[in-house]
Amino acid sequence: MAEAVLQNLIDKRQLKTWQTDSAGLRDWNVGYEAQGRAQDLLRQHGLKTKHLSRIITDNDFYEFDYIFGMDNSNLKELQQMADELQPHPECHIELLGSYIGRKEDEIIEDPYFSRGMGSFHAAYAQILESCQNFVLKYGNLD
Repeated sequence: MAEAVLQNLIDKRQLKTWQTDSAGLRDWNVGYEAQGRAQDLLRQHGLKTKHLSRIITDNDFYEFDYIFGMDNSNLKELQQMADELQPHPECHIELLGSYIGRKEDEIIEDPYFSRGMGSFHAAYAQILESCQNFVLKYGNLD
């Protein structure tokens, strides 16, 4: 969901030098479309994604200025991956939710294993606020 939300904000702000992508730390869903409930929620907000899941690569740490994790486990694993690379990448590895500005909301729980749509709505709200604040902070540097 985060890739679609951020891409929509990039398009609206016409941030022509920005690019976004999504990649996972595990290969469980590589090659598959986003989970059905995520796609339904995106459509409810006028968004869509054609993204197929992929696993993060070493090159991503050099290609992107920012790499976001959704929770502390993601963050730790991403930092460990970056620390093993030579030369050391200059990308910023951060919690996406840190852009919300409220400590209690900075962890974005994975709604995949939840029942119903409640967790997807919560994650979407956190992702949207995080991405909006990220674009507000850095969008003028384009």
